[in-house]
Amino acid sequence: MHTSFFRPTRRELLAYSGALAGCASIASPRRLMAAPKRGGSLSLLVSVEPQALTGIATTANPVLAAKVNEGLLTYDFDLSPRPQLAVAWTVSEDGLAYTFRLRPGVKWHDGKPFTSEDVAFSLTTLKEVHPRARGTFLNLVEVRTPDPLVVQLRLAKPAPYLLTAFAAEETPIFPKHIYEHGRVETNPANNSPIGTGPFRFKEWVRGSHVIYERNPDYWDEGKPYIDRLIVRIIPDSAARVTALETGEVHITASTSVPMSDADRLKTSPELAFESNGYQYMNSISRIEFNLDRPAFKDVRVRRAFAHVIDRTVIRDVANYGYGTPIPGPISVTLSKFFYPELPVYDTDTKKAEGLLDAAGFPRGEGGIRLRVTHDYLPGGDYYRRSADYLKQALAKVGIAVQIRSQDFAAYTKRVYTDRDFDFTINGMSNLFDPTVGVQRLYWSKNFKPGVPFSNGSHYVNPVVDRLLEEAAVEIDPRKRYDQFVAFQKLIAEDVPDISILGGSEFTIYNRKISGHTIGAEGVFGNFADIHFVG
Repeated sequence: MHTSFFRPTRRELLAYSGALAGCASIASPRRLMAAPKRGGSLSLLVSVEPQALTGIATTANPVLAAKVNEGLLTYDFDLSPRPQLAVAWTVSEDGLAYTFRLRPGVKWHDGKPFTSEDVAFSLTTLKEVHPRARGTFLNLVEVRTPDPLVVQLRLAKPAPYLLTAFAAEETPIFPKHIYEHGRVETNPANNSPIGTGPFRFKEWVRGSHVIYERNPDYWDEGKPYIDRLIVRIIPDSAARVTALETGEVHITASTSVPMSDADRLKTSPELAFESNGYQYMNSISRIEFNLDRPAFKDVRVRRAFAHVIDRTVIRDVANYGYGTPIPGPISVTLSKFFYPELPVYDTDTKKAEGLLDAAGFPRGEGGIRLRVTHDYLPGGDYYRRSADYLKQALAKVGIAVQIRSQDFAAYTKRVYTDRDFDFTINGMSNLFDPTVGVQRLYWSKNFKPGVPFSNGSHYVNPVVDRLLEEAAVEIDPRKRYDQFVAFQKLIAEDVPDISILGGSEFTIYNRKISGHTIGAEGVFGNFADIHFVG
């Protein structure tokens, strides 16, 4: 049995002194910092109005959820687990049993005690309503609560990624007594959340801001350091940049500013950039084909697109030099599973034209072979600029592209519900493990019309399905890596999509603050440690 214990707070030393004496390993402490300054109101910038303030039934806007609803664990930059609502955990040798010892003395924001019943209710509920948890906890068959501070999970099959899945943004824990009656998805607490976190919800003025106030009864004694967290919702990109430059807001993720402004912002003496804190997300951009469209059923057409599209041009022109071109579905930042030797379709318009001829799309009137519509993700100027490049590049081989823009809700409905699209450029998170973040996009059983960010291409390959399903339960790391390598090779051959860039995320923050990026979750974490300096 593998056991992990970690250094407790002062409050826990008495409660767990016996357990700590027999611990198997204690993580190295984070680097020492000067005593944080207390007090003040800190502003966090977001560009899109959140769908909800919890992550119970949505994966949109995860930057807010963890400030109130925490997870069992949090993670260092190398994705090694650290305690949050759980202080110790064991995993059986066969990978079928997990036991968590919970933190004592934790209370919900309404004063009720936090117990193992809350964890059991959260996990079983998330499995039903969360967009990813139904896959993450697919093999979870039983949750036991033998003690108010002990939770035991029993799995039908191993889930080698599972210990990395308990961050607040992925698996939030929420109060059973608030959610046990009625539909979780429509519970009013989703918009006025109650949690265990360092901040208590105060108000949400739609189109303007969300305000959180310091939780004076937070379990981590002395934290949080700031008195108030104000989330500013600013849809206009120019206004967001101005808010950063003037100090109106103190911190934001990179997706909130146009990349065209990034280099100029780097010259500001008041601002700094942090590339850490995205190891849990590992986002990539990709071109996704609708394989139900007659033209895109033919792999030769998809390969022709691959011979036209130059990733480096997209990086340099559409993304102003930020990011790393990637050859396949797994980002270079998810280095544990990335395979660097995948073949890359060289940029060659002659090869592309030959493939289009062979597929039955000769040049016709006006030199046009094929007319298609391109729907880009409405999530920043990168996607629109990429769409402009794709239109120009594909025109060289006789493919006429009509660019269609829409708001986020219309886009997700068109692509994932109505399936009224030819191809799209979007962004997806590999997350902390391919089984959770990558499998959903290529597994034929995850073709779920109406469910956003699933297998939108309607890709079906029985060999890919088998490799993904085997990797999902393989506990030998070497065998699992080989399975994902074989999977990446098949995707490169079948081209159901074309991966473009990875590793372009960063956080922009005012030098007046510190403690915002202390682990793999970065700005998506709970902000218990964030504080003003000087």
